[in-house]
Amino acid sequence: MRTPIFQIDAFTTRRFAGNPAAVMPMDSFPPDAVLQAIAAENNLSETAFLVREGSDYRLRWFTPNVEVPLCGHATLASAAVVMERLEPGRNAVVFHSASGPLTVKRSDAGYVMNFPARPSELVSLPPGLAEALGVVPVEVFSNAFNYLALLDSVQTLRTLAPDMAALARMDRPGVIATVPGDGTYDFVSRYFAPTKGIPEDPVTGAAHCMLAPYWAQRLGKTEFRAFQASPRGGEIICRLAGDRVELEGSCVFYLEGTADI
Repeated sequence: MRTPIFQIDAFTTRRFAGNPAAVMPMDSFPPDAVLQAIAAENNLSETAFLVREGSDYRLRWFTPNVEVPLCGHATLASAAVVMERLEPGRNAVVFHSASGPLTVKRSDAGYVMNFPARPSELVSLPPGLAEALGVVPVEVFSNAFNYLALLDSVQTLRTLAPDMAALARMDRPGVIATVPGDGTYDFVSRYFAPTKGIPEDPVTGAAHCMLAPYWAQRLGKTEFRAFQASPRGGEIICRLAGDRVELEGSCVFYLEGTADI
């Protein structure tokens, strides 16, 4: 089987920044083992697989190791493929996914996604987390998806060098580290998910589904300009709307071709 493949840098306006994702439109999904093998071969933080369903699309996301229930940057990249290559001029698309229907629309900044919010609650410092991060968090919040660790400064966040093997032993799939912004941004973050095969994810939409309600409570506002301070870096505009989060960003096409499966 031959199928189109696109590689796109998401949450950025320039190539070689943001978070790269592969997007592969298909007529139907092959067996899960094949999808997982393709994602491992692509060796990006996420590969998105698209199958058309009427006027909408079915969307699935795989890291090199596992299928995940939600992925922001690969959804943004998938929307760019639909609106710029598969159906040029289209202004909105609905993706049906493990996290329900996800709507993406064109915007002045690129595209805006509507995702479920992921609230969290304050917890005691989990055993092993401070040792894994290499710093003691100011406070820790948790939900079923991630731990969120508030750190004491942007400098601490940027110089963080976690023990990935120790993080992989934590009882959550990922750990978000975050701090207040410095004026340009409302908050800054990094995201680590070694159990998913992603030691540090460059820019993580799903993490901002947890960050947005957290910072809304701390800052008393519902719209944020956020920066993920990975080596590649990326910007996200976040808006909290009840139990949903809008994530807005841009995409840049890097590669277009055909894969033999």
